[in-house]
This record gives sequence, structure tokens and C-alpha cells, in this order.
Amino acid sequence: MTHRYPEPAVSVVIPVYNAEDTVAQAVKSILTQTLTSLELIVIDDGSTDDTSTVLRQFSDTRLRVLSADHRGVAAAANAGTQETQAPLIARMDADDVSTPDRLAQQRHLLESDDLDVVGSFVRMQNANGSRTLGMERYERWINEETRTPNDILALRFVEFPLVNPTLLARRSYFQQGYSDDGLPEDYALMLRGAEQGMRFGKVPRVLLHWTDSPNRLTRTGHRYTTTAFENCRRRHLLQGPLKGVKTVDLWGAGRTGKPWLRWLQQQGIVVRHLYDVSRRKIGNDIHGVTVVVHKSLVDPDGTPLLIAVGAAGARSLIRSFITEREYSPGVDAWFVA
Repeated sequence: MTHRYPEPAVSVVIPVYNAEDTVAQAVKSILTQTLTSLELIVIDDGSTDDTSTVLRQFSDTRLRVLSADHRGVAAAANAGTQETQAPLIARMDADDVSTPDRLAQQRHLLESDDLDVVGSFVRMQNANGSRTLGMERYERWINEETRTPNDILALRFVEFPLVNPTLLARRSYFQQGYSDDGLPEDYALMLRGAEQGMRFGKVPRVLLHWTDSPNRLTRTGHRYTTTAFENCRRRHLLQGPLKGVKTVDLWGAGRTGKPWLRWLQQQGIVVRHLYDVSRRKIGNDIHGVTVVVHKSLVDPDGTPLLIAVGAAGARSLIRSFITEREYSPGVDAWFVA
């Protein structure tokens, strides 16, 4: 007699390539979740070390290990998605560790707030599990500055406001598929989801210990360079908030703002007003646009406002100012970098 088991609540996908030293800890952190209704799909992306031997030590029936030729993380993650059964899918990498209540916490927030995608705060660590000193600014940005759904949408063109291996989402999000076009596939997926109106949130607790090392793919892969991220955000600005737009307002006439002014003009987009707070810049002509004082900011009229300011603490001050003027960050105003 064939037994029909209930559908798991969450499917977890972990792509693996030559992770013999770390994958056991990653797998254990999922199989010991307080949310037990899960399946774990590990895609061994053509490992040439002892990864497969390590994985064979596990006898938990919720774990499936699938082998594939080495094609890269995007293809491996997509292959894992195709094998999932649950209505919710979570991602993790083979060198990270989830806290025991990660999936339960994220599932609760997703359902209670009617979200499509949920991340979490992270703790950066090195390969030995000790605190890392290389990514404090990004960790602080993830944990402090991009906490709410509005924060995530308003700041999504600055950096990736969610850490990919923290994500738990409805199937529709991951079924978009990671692209393999030379751009950061996880960031591009998030931006595509936002263009479709998906709602993002974040559990305000550290639910993932995120390993940073010199060999981490995001440090070595060509698709994760500064230029690749810049191309990604600009492509999706044109496909999202700036689709069909002929005129914008721009805040920032300094080192961050000037390249954005030039780029906008190259796209045939007119910069109607160029705002800044610096008295030295007010009245100057930059690429044919006169800099005006920020206090002359016009009332919202449907013209997108881009804010290209990188000074520490400036974004929060600007956000308060434009909100008082009845702009809605993430709806008619976006921060860019």
C-alpha cells in the first residue's frame, strides 16, 4: 500500500558546490528547525570534493540530494525550485547557518502581514564562526536601515536590501527564475518581483549567521562586481519606476548625483529640478541644469524624485524632509547609489 504524506509547509533549497567543510552544519540547521513540516532539497552542482560523502551521512527522509553537472548557482537554484512541493520556498547557502526558529518566524510574518517575500536580520561571521570585520556597514544597513516594507522598496536601488540566503517566499517569487545574464541573479530577482508588485518584509531578528570569506562567490564572481550591481539597478529602474518616464527630479549634485544626472540625460530623460543642500552648489550649472536649494522642492505631482546622496546619515534626514512634503518613499521617491 502506498502512503500519501502531507505536503510540507516549506521547501528549502540549498545549492552546493565544493562545500565539504560547511554543508553538514548548514543542513543540520534546517533539519533541526522548530517548524518540522519541511523538505530540504540540496542540489550538488558538480562538486569535485567530498561534498557528496558528507551529505550521505544524513538519513532524514525530509532531505533529498540531487546531483547535477556544474552550471553555477543560478542554474542549481532554479533546478532546486523545480523539485519543490511546498507553497513556500526558502533559500540558504551551503556555508550559512539558520537559527532553529527561522522558518517558523518567517512563515508567521509572511502570513500575518500578507507578504510575498520575507527576509531577516543577519549576523556576519567568518569561516570559523567569529565576527567578521569586513562587512559591518552592510550588516548595519540590512539590520537597521531596511527594516520595513516601505524601507525595502524605497532603498532597493541603493543596494540589495535583503540577504538572499535569508529569504522565505511564496512559490511565485522563486518561480520567476534566477537569470544568468551577467548580473547579480539574486538582486535582479528581487527587483523583478518588486516590478510585479510583490510585497517584501523582514523579521526584525537575527535568523541567519551569514558567512563571509575571501572565497565567497559574491566576492569572486564576475556578476557581483560594482559595475554589475550598477547595471542591474539601472536596468530595473528603467523597467520599473522610470518605465515610460520622460521627466524626473533629482536630489544630489555631488559625487553621487552627478553620474546619475549624466546617465539620466543619456537615456533621454529630462532632469527638471536638481536639488542640493550645499550653498556652494546652489546656482551652479551642471550639465545644463541649474542647482536649486532643497527647500524649493515642489509638491508631488507624479514626477519621480530620485535621491542620489551618499553621505552618512543624509538619507534619513532627506526621508523625513520629503515625507513632510507628502512624498511617499518607494512610491514616488527612490534613493539611488
